[in-house]
Amino acid sequence: MRKQKGFTLIELMIVVAIIGILAAVAIPKFAQMLEKAREGATKGNVGAIKSAVSIYYGDNTGVFPLNLTDVLFKNYLSAVPSMKVTHPSGGTKLSGTCTAVATVSVFGYAGDIVTTTDGWKYNVASGDVWVNNAQTDTKTTLYSMYGYE
Repeated sequence: MRKQKGFTLIELMIVVAIIGILAAVAIPKFAQMLEKAREGATKGNVGAIKSAVSIYYGDNTGVFPLNLTDVLFKNYLSAVPSMKVTHPSGGTKLSGTCTAVATVSVFGYAGDIVTTTDGWKYNVASGDVWVNNAQTDTKTTLYSMYGYE
């Protein structure tokens, strides 16, 4: 009788189990890395907005733009970038695509930042821009602190 070549059922089941264990470990890490990338993109976007506000301030002799969607401000920032974070684990899930800007005009006052809001907050009096959400990121930093760290 000839010896047949191939894998036994037990060997195949062990390989499938090993692949399953690796997938169970890798998928959550992948999801966490995606959120860290979104956090980095949001920090970059807040930096871009703050830079445009700063250049506008310099060009207009110490006057901040009245809002970030103003026609005159479009020369400095063609479109308000989206806030990319989604806060996938616990708390309020965010859209990851919001470009809304809430405006406050009292100097030194951040306004009411709650955990259920989405988008940006802009202070006309100081030119400050921040994420309009008080939840924490993957490193337990408040989203509203992006740009101030």
